[in-house]
Amino acid sequence: MTTSLAQRALVTGGASGIGLATARALAASGARVAILDRAGDVEDSFIFVHADVTNDASVREAVESAVTQLGGLDVLVNCAGIGAQGGVETNSDEEWHLVFDVNVVGMARVTRAALPALLESPAGAIINVSSIAATVGLPDRVLYSATKGAVLSMTLAMAADLLAHGIRVNAVNPGTTDTPWVSGLLNKAADPQAERSALQARQPHGRLVSADEVAHAIVYLASASSGSTTGTYLAVDGGMQRLQTRPKK
Repeated sequence: MTTSLAQRALVTGGASGIGLATARALAASGARVAILDRAGDVEDSFIFVHADVTNDASVREAVESAVTQLGGLDVLVNCAGIGAQGGVETNSDEEWHLVFDVNVVGMARVTRAALPALLESPAGAIINVSSIAATVGLPDRVLYSATKGAVLSMTLAMAADLLAHGIRVNAVNPGTTDTPWVSGLLNKAADPQAERSALQARQPHGRLVSADEVAHAIVYLASASSGSTTGTYLAVDGGMQRLQTRPKK
């Protein structure tokens, strides 16, 4: 099996976390990579286009620039997203609208803008970053879970629409991943180390998922090795979704 890529890829949210790990992994596999992010700086080895995924004009301009600089587009990785905490009573209407605008509508905006270029690719692939929160009920994550559930459903519908056009659409569902966003949450806790230990303990393999592990799953889904894989998701969660393990004594 090979995941070697001689492709042109666009990664949203690629300035940090899973997005940056994905950009690096794609490049290491032979792809030319552009990063779309609202952050100002990325590594010099990547093409960078600035955009806010909540602004359609900004997205269209950035995607057009990325496609021009890449000379086309074969792979789109929709990774840009924001988090939210709390039960159903916690978040305001404004926060609900914002998180959906970034995590769901933003993904649709980028895909819509990239679709003409992907349709010209001989082997187009879209990978959407969902979450374990889409398939497992997690405490204090109602809004975030709702958006990631929408991403998963959108992935299946997109896959059905685009299959006849030769574009595969899949998702990855990471478990709790060691990213700057998670680190920021831990730092806000009364006891950061105790909170980290609790997050590690709820995953069957006893640790946080690494961003690189998620990135390598994305590279597989982008590659010819997964040519018969579409309309599904790959869980990278240490067994959290499917496994029930005995507590350690």
